[in-house]
Amino acid sequence: MQGLSINPWRGVPQTAIAAIIVVGVAMLAPAQGYYLNILMQASTYAIAVVGLVVVLGYCGQISIAQAAFFGIGAYGVALGTVDYGMNFFVAMLIAVVFAGVCGLILGLGSLRLGGHYLAMISISFQQILTLVLTNWIPFTHGPDGVRNIPRPRFFGISLEGGNAFLALCLVVMVLVALFAWRLKATKLGRAMQAVRDNDLAAATSGIDVFGTKVIAFGISAVLGAIGGGLFAGGFGYISPDQFSFAESIVLLTMALLGGVQSPFGALIGTMLLVILPETLRFLKQVYLAVYGAAVILIMVFLADGLWGFVDERLRKRARPIAGAVPRLPLLDQTGTDSDDKILVVDKLAKHFGGLKAVDEVSLAVRRGSVHALIGPNGSGKTTFINVVTGLYVATGGTISFAGRDITKLSPHERNRGGLARTFQNIRVFRGLTVLENVMIGAERQGNDVADSPDRVLARALAALEFVDMRGDAHRMIGELSYGHQRYVEIARALAGSPDVLLLDEPAAGLNMTEKVALGELLKRLKGHGLTILIVDHDMKLVEQVADHITVLNFGKRIADGTPGMVLSHPDVIAAYLGEPRNEAA
Repeated sequence: MQGLSINPWRGVPQTAIAAIIVVGVAMLAPAQGYYLNILMQASTYAIAVVGLVVVLGYCGQISIAQAAFFGIGAYGVALGTVDYGMNFFVAMLIAVVFAGVCGLILGLGSLRLGGHYLAMISISFQQILTLVLTNWIPFTHGPDGVRNIPRPRFFGISLEGGNAFLALCLVVMVLVALFAWRLKATKLGRAMQAVRDNDLAAATSGIDVFGTKVIAFGISAVLGAIGGGLFAGGFGYISPDQFSFAESIVLLTMALLGGVQSPFGALIGTMLLVILPETLRFLKQVYLAVYGAAVILIMVFLADGLWGFVDERLRKRARPIAGAVPRLPLLDQTGTDSDDKILVVDKLAKHFGGLKAVDEVSLAVRRGSVHALIGPNGSGKTTFINVVTGLYVATGGTISFAGRDITKLSPHERNRGGLARTFQNIRVFRGLTVLENVMIGAERQGNDVADSPDRVLARALAALEFVDMRGDAHRMIGELSYGHQRYVEIARALAGSPDVLLLDEPAAGLNMTEKVALGELLKRLKGHGLTILIVDHDMKLVEQVADHITVLNFGKRIADGTPGMVLSHPDVIAAYLGEPRNEAA
């Protein structure tokens, strides 16, 4: 276990070295003048761009209002110090808190909106703030802006000099970048990336999708305000036009150019967009054309940005994690089919308008058994699974799990209670590695290892070992075959130590060899007493593993019992073979 440990602070010496380097750069920079202003702008903008990395790169939520949060931080410092005589850092703290609250409120829009609709909400917020800054003259000073913004003292050290304040900006920039870098490898960071890649799979893996989105917006807003506050102190003057919609587009371009999924990409993109035009000025009239062409070429040929190009090569050099890991808890138990009913569904219904996709279906799954749900296409099997796992709201009926009514619980609450699932159409997190996918399952709240990063890692490796995929831990999901992606999805569910595993057509899309291997895997799970509810069309696979079968047709239950009894039932034969009911009889 010790060899597998992940220490999130093991980069502290490097952090200290980075801080020393940036302070050295600041001390060597001009004390005043044009180049000092360029470095000041680049460092403060970079802090705000890292905020975009969190909300857009990690969580996949489109926000075009980062300049608004940048402006809240700048105006908070400016008005607090100039008009109200506050300490610089007190004024910044107030501004950051206010921006964070605004970010959380903006994030609430993600409950019902997404994609371009959410982008429109953020644009509206940006425009409203610009109007307020311009027209609320008694408070914001209007178009004239705020002048003579003082620089602070820090533990008795004056930061009035340009070099000293630049050092502060660079140190904060490095700390913010390191924070975002470490965030990506935490439980919250993986949850954000899961939401970005597939919010349905994230919800059924125990992640509070809505809460995660709101937190991402809040963090992004806070980082934007920090950058804005330092910007105001650095330049001593601000006005509304510096925080307009156009500036939000500039910040977004910086993030995309450098690599929106990495804080280091954000730093590269910011420095490039701020400094590159100045270095090209020797080209005189054509420098803007050269600059624009360079940006376009990078965006076209490096879809993941400059840092994405570097990161891909570093990932390919990653070595497999060696060392023994504790076995899955599942392997320490043996198959016991009891009479205890762990999942009870009573008269469950789901209607879509006049269509009764599930029509008062009842069934009971015994603990330790493999219960199969079969039926022809369109019989309501997947809809039934979606209602049981909370993706659809039931029209009627009740669902009881381990003696608890879960009918009205959200998908992530059901998963946290011990109900895991896979999907007919594979839903994996394609922006993550195989190992990171499975770690998300192991981090399920309520799992015995969820609060220990080292044990989460060990549990994920154990789950991959169980499906014979530990050697693929550092590969990206897209590099795997369809069948292996299916195994990753099953390993993710097993890593969470569920009480019941729902498999929605696990053999769909597999070739004969893969189906045989899947059958052997399900037999192993059955042999260790895992309760499974399986939906599949492959009757050979169902007969191999099922203890009990329920049959649906046109949303209704037409048979329920042991495999021998059900598969010889005349209504079941008619439903599958299309024979007239009297002939089947």
